[in-house]
Amino acid sequence: MRGAIRRTAAGLVVGVLVTGLGACTGGSGDDRGDKAEVCTDGAYTWSGVTREQRLTALSDPIRFKKKTGTYTSRLEPLGDTVYRPSVTGAPEGAGAAGVIKALGRHLKAEKPLAGPSETERPAQDHFFESSTGAHEGAYYAWAAIDLVEADFTYTCGDGDTAKGHVRTWDGTGAGFLSCSWPSDEPAGRLAAQRTCPAGSKAAKDA
Repeated sequence: MRGAIRRTAAGLVVGVLVTGLGACTGGSGDDRGDKAEVCTDGAYTWSGVTREQRLTALSDPIRFKKKTGTYTSRLEPLGDTVYRPSVTGAPEGAGAAGVIKALGRHLKAEKPLAGPSETERPAQDHFFESSTGAHEGAYYAWAAIDLVEADFTYTCGDGDTAKGHVRTWDGTGAGFLSCSWPSDEPAGRLAAQRTCPAGSKAAKDA
């Protein structure tokens, strides 16, 4: 599991219990196309790097009629998409794992990108637990995955080259905010649009 904790409207980190968001299974995700042997002076050239945050689970509308200090919300999966890292055209000897690590270095990622054996799949036991603050009024909660894709060319000195594509992610996480506070994340804004009252600030700014 490679999760993250989003911030509450008050700027305090809430306690989060997210289960089922990071089960790992086998599978290389390595579909080899054009190949080149790994060599000591080989180099990657990256292009077409794109990032997308995708909403993966959402709570029902949350309404507190009186101040509540602790709350647990079930996050329902959206769809049945199973995410798996994939690499096409990996150089001989590097494999999917080597290409993904190289992309992480290029992006200066703080944590390793999801490797070939990891998966993110829908689950019915996603929960978000908040135990900080006195909640009152309308709130929204969600889960998301931060996808990243890129094309690469691997050049082995003056010899062969390998061209391919990487698709992976650099994190998953859950968020919980008052509908009076817009989220600064794409998935959070979409969650507010779907579950907050129409006239709320979070829904209007989504």
